[in-house]
Order: sequence, then structure tokens, then C-alpha cells
Amino acid sequence: MAETSARLLALLSLLQAHGERSGADLARRLGVTARTVRRDVDRLRELGYPVLAARGTAGYRLGRGAAMPPLLLDDEEAVAVVVGLRTAADGSVSGIEEASLRALGKLEQVLPSRLRQRVSTLHGATVRAGAEPGPTVSHETLMAVAEACRRGERLRFDYTGPHGGGSVRTVEPHSLVSFGRRWYLVALDTDRRDWRTFRVDRLVPRTPTGPRFEPSRPPYGDAALYVSHQLSSGVWPHRAVVRLHEPVEAVADRVWPGMGVLEAVDERSCLFHLGAESPYQLLWMITSVNVDFTLVSGPPELVGALRDQARRCAAALPDGDVPGREGPVR
Repeated sequence: MAETSARLLALLSLLQAHGERSGADLARRLGVTARTVRRDVDRLRELGYPVLAARGTAGYRLGRGAAMPPLLLDDEEAVAVVVGLRTAADGSVSGIEEASLRALGKLEQVLPSRLRQRVSTLHGATVRAGAEPGPTVSHETLMAVAEACRRGERLRFDYTGPHGGGSVRTVEPHSLVSFGRRWYLVALDTDRRDWRTFRVDRLVPRTPTGPRFEPSRPPYGDAALYVSHQLSSGVWPHRAVVRLHEPVEAVADRVWPGMGVLEAVDERSCLFHLGAESPYQLLWMITSVNVDFTLVSGPPELVGALRDQARRCAAALPDGDVPGREGPVR
């Protein structure tokens, strides 16, 4: 009996990991006959696993059942699921915290000691730092918006603006974008006939959804890139564009999400679009990339901030001497 149970688990693992498998291949891997494989498949079906016969190949694959059967996870998969559940329990989506904790408790209860120690080590060595958690979004709202995106149906919702004013919007939804600790909807506003980003925590979907539509491509051809552009420049009171004298590939890892957007120019340079609350924040972000640059456009205050910074840096050197250059900086 123990041998049969172990073989069933091995068969289930093969079907979960590799999709469709021929009966002959399964028999070879398990070291049994094709007839034994057929009997084991029947046992899995009795246990609730929807094992389907693949047409024309004398093979099998796992289908979708009416209930969620137990899963077999390897070591890396189990650790990844535990970390993901802990993140979800403390994340930006409301309504799933309790379910995440229940699933986490079930999984941690059966984790082998070697994996439990790895997960505990990671959890014990990790602390949350940085800004306060962002606004939470209900999972019902996320699912309603996601369904409208998937089905290509117009979506109507009540929307609260950043200053408290409300309006009813009708959009053709394209994608949900998770950016930092906030969720954004990228959609074509049908009244304004232009693309917009909407904070999902500020919208309340109306039902039912509207008629179907033919999806369009968002600006820049990518919803995440469009949100990056909107957050890095469109909503800030001070904006700038600088030409960095290195290619995009050389500086991409120095620009974090939300800081700005890079635009390739040629093999030796790229444009950096960015925005901030003040000219001095712009100055800090530009110089933090640590690349020679040329200011293409920006507020007059940024020009003054750059000159002030250059003066301070020159004054910080003994007698105004710059290493590798003869004479003082003037």
C-alpha cells in the first residue's frame, strides 16, 4: 500500500510539472507497466484529480476540476508560496489578509523542517522600511476591473479626484498596473477620447459593464511604461528633460521605477524625462545617475540650482583645485 501511495504521488508530480504525458513515458519514468499507469490514473480520478485522456497520443494531462485538489510543490516552489502569502497578508489588497494567513498556516504546518528553517530565517532577517503603506484596494474592485479588461467591456465607475471632487467615468480598460504600493488602471477615457491612468483605490465600479470594444494600444505601446511616464513627469509641478551622455543600457539600472523614464537616442546617449516637487529634487535625481548630461528643458529655477551646486562643489575643493585639471575652477 505504501508503495502504491508513493507511486501515485510520483505520478501526480509528473502530471503537475510537465503537462501532457504519454502513457508509455509515464510507465517508463515510474518503472511500471502501461496497465498500472491506467489503474493509477483511475485512483487519482477517484481522489478528485481531473486527469484527462489526451486524444490521439494515448497520454494524460491534468484538467480543471470543480474543487481545488492538493498540490505537490518542490522546495523552491514551497518557499516562494510562503513568502508570497506573507507579503499578501501585509500588502495593499484588502479582503485577502485572512485567507492569506489561513493558507499560510496550512502550508507552514506541513513544511519539512529544512524548509521551515529557511523561511523563518528569511522572515526573521527582514524588516519593513521606507514610506508608510499605501492605500488599500478591495479584492472585489480589482477583480471587477480585471474582468472588464479581460472581456474587453466598457467600464463605468465613480471616481474621486486627488482634491476630493467626484465624477462618473466611462472607459475602455486596458490593464491593471501595480506600481510601488498602489494600483493603477490604464484605460481609454471615452468622453475625453484620450488615455488616462486612474488610482484603483479611488474608484468604485458600477454594474453591469458596458458593451464590448476593440482594444487599442496604449501610449508607448506598453501600459507599465505609460504609467511610469505619467508618474515621473505628468503629475509633478516641476519637470525636466536631460540628455545623458551614455546609452540606455548603461544607465537603466540606476533609474528606479517612479524616478523617471529613459528614452533611447543613439548608441552614445539617451533622454531622461523626470519630474519632482521642487527644482532641487530634480537636481538631486539628475546627478544621482552619475553620468555626464546636458539640460534639454526645465524650469529656470533648475538652471539656478545647477549653478549653485557647481559652485558648492568647486568651493569644496582646496583652493578651488580640481584633481587632474590645472588652475582653479572659474
